[in-house]
Amino acid sequence: MHSAILRRRARECALQFLFGLEFTGNSWKTDIGDFWEHFPARPGAKAYAEHLIRGVCEHREALDEQIMECLEKWTPDRVGRIERTILRIALFEMIHVPDVPIKVAINEAIEVAKRFGSEESPRFINGVLDRLAQKMRDVITP
Repeated sequence: MHSAILRRRARECALQFLFGLEFTGNSWKTDIGDFWEHFPARPGAKAYAEHLIRGVCEHREALDEQIMECLEKWTPDRVGRIERTILRIALFEMIHVPDVPIKVAINEAIEVAKRFGSEESPRFINGVLDRLAQKMRDVITP
């Protein structure tokens, strides 16, 4: 399976799993086995999905802080759970996965939002991630 397709599948699995955790409040480590039993994936997709899941869970507070700083005209409670989860995954990739270019992380988040979010989700996701990317560029080149 082509690596871009494999990674898209991994992002979708990570979204589905992390979205479910929003409701259970369980540790990702206790629920991941059951998830894979119900939603099997190829080994490469599974490994990358688990990397994203672990990373988002470990860095959730910092990711959320950065996301909240880039919400324009939105309060955090207005952001849907799907959109919040997509933003967390994309921002984690932008910061912590060096072989995923920022533009790719943003484009992939938009594609996942088209599949799982509302009609407005892709535009919202794009706007927030563009602001986050600009903020990251400003830090690198002040």
